[in-house]
Amino acid sequence: MTTLKCAVIGLGMGQSHIRGYQGHPDAEVVAIADLNEELLKSKGDEFGIPGRYTSVDEMFEKEKLDIVSIATPNSLHKPFALAALAHGAHVLCEKPMAMNAEEAQEMLDAAEKAGKRIMINFSFRFNDASWGIKDQVKGGRLGDVYTGRTRWLRRDGFPGFGGWFGTKKLSGGGPLIDLGVHRIDLALWLLDYPEPEWVLGRIHERIGQPRAKEVGKTFDVEDYASAMITFKNGMTLQVEASWAGHIQNKEDMETTLIGTKAGLCQRNVQGGYGFEGFIFSTENGCQLDVEMKGGSAPKSAQWHYVDSILNDKPHVATGAEGMTIMKILDGIYQSAEKGEPIKIG
Repeated sequence: MTTLKCAVIGLGMGQSHIRGYQGHPDAEVVAIADLNEELLKSKGDEFGIPGRYTSVDEMFEKEKLDIVSIATPNSLHKPFALAALAHGAHVLCEKPMAMNAEEAQEMLDAAEKAGKRIMINFSFRFNDASWGIKDQVKGGRLGDVYTGRTRWLRRDGFPGFGGWFGTKKLSGGGPLIDLGVHRIDLALWLLDYPEPEWVLGRIHERIGQPRAKEVGKTFDVEDYASAMITFKNGMTLQVEASWAGHIQNKEDMETTLIGTKAGLCQRNVQGGYGFEGFIFSTENGCQLDVEMKGGSAPKSAQWHYVDSILNDKPHVATGAEGMTIMKILDGIYQSAEKGEPIKIG
């Protein structure tokens, strides 16, 4: 069996990519890249990776790569993806796909030209609760889904002031593009990605910017966003995302869908990063709340991507789906700025 040679750019979130690839028997992480030389050495030693680079250009010159993971600030997703595709590698890009839909389209065009794949690391799909619920929806358990709600709210969970997350020219936005992107994708994936039509959005900057100003740090993005998305099939989806707000739990993640036969909920457990799933229905005059048990997700997004490439099978979380999410995010930010609904083109 062919062994795919993989590289990871960015050693923050990139560490989970390394673990994902190393969990597959037919993948080898041969190179990592990061500007932090100390981190580069420590993680290279920890994971036993020979190729260590502070220059992405040098890495591409010296390494023959099959897959490149990009786990950098959002502003670098497009340029590094274009470089990897030109080098002849498939790309696994952290969410969001890019800074905006225009950049995402450039990435899709480059992938088509190169004959390579792009996958987006929508990691919240890759747990058993999500996979089990997906099977239920696919089997028609919910009937015709006509509305839903998806959210990720934090009580007080800023990623730090003065860093790239809170700097718009590097991130593209705040919790909407950081957290909300996951929950929007999860809802749409469960429904096979219906086509969006309109979006009405609002953002607020009530907590983060005053705090950052007090300590003299840069923070020019929102700390809360909400939206209503309508789809061409008539469905509606409510969205919320925040880094801080007066709520009970440390982390509140929930995606709810309501259909003509049943409803579902995927949510985190006790404010943490474990997940559970439920189906709600009425049968024979009784209201039933069924907790999902089982579901069999791939071991990781990286494992799934390697397996799909090696066996020439379609992969999930495609670049096209990433592009749809970018159009929705762009629409929410534009709607918030203009104070009116935006048609998604």
